[in-house]
Amino acid sequence: MQKSDFILRFPAMTRPGFLRLCPAYVLKTLSVLFLFLVVTTLRVNAQTVMAARQTPLTAGHSATGHSTTDIPPTSQPSGPAFGYLSYDSVLHAMPAYATAMRQLDELKAKYEAEAKRVESDFNKKYEEFLEGQRDFPQTILQKRQSELQELLDRNILFREESRRLLTEAERDLLAPLHTRIAGTLRAIGEERGYAFIINTDGNACPFINPVKGENISSEVSERLR
Repeated sequence: MQKSDFILRFPAMTRPGFLRLCPAYVLKTLSVLFLFLVVTTLRVNAQTVMAARQTPLTAGHSATGHSTTDIPPTSQPSGPAFGYLSYDSVLHAMPAYATAMRQLDELKAKYEAEAKRVESDFNKKYEEFLEGQRDFPQTILQKRQSELQELLDRNILFREESRRLLTEAERDLLAPLHTRIAGTLRAIGEERGYAFIINTDGNACPFINPVKGENISSEVSERLR
């Protein structure tokens, strides 16, 4: 503040003998002057802050004035976030799968041969029943009918049991293969930092962004050979 401005704001303080004659007024004036200085300082600081916010940051410095080279860059994930494959294609490509299927086919053939034998016995007895039913006494007729019904029920039960046993045999034969695939997928997922691995069989995932996902079918098949 210039001297002339101060005199205009506080003319009483420029009169001769003021300090000696009006001490109360001097104290009041000093209080007003102190408040004026505080307000002026706050206004200047506010203007400085506003100017700093409007000024673009220079390269290598942050808004606080510190060098940005001290701030570590945010780590970005590298590569795809997940993998995907056709599980069935990988399973069928395994050499052990062909071996397991041969064993399963041999077991199916044995069950089928036994089922045909029982069916052939039934057909033979049924033909005999049709040929002699007119001449059979009632007791023999009922006995033959009971035998045919028993053969038919046994054949039905045998086929149902065969399907159940074949399902269990297939599960047991393929269990080691599923275990190997699971271990290989886990290893690849951990090596590449995948969040998950998708099985695309059955059109379960009709679209996959190639930037986010990676087809690992070939990689898995190669490791399982």
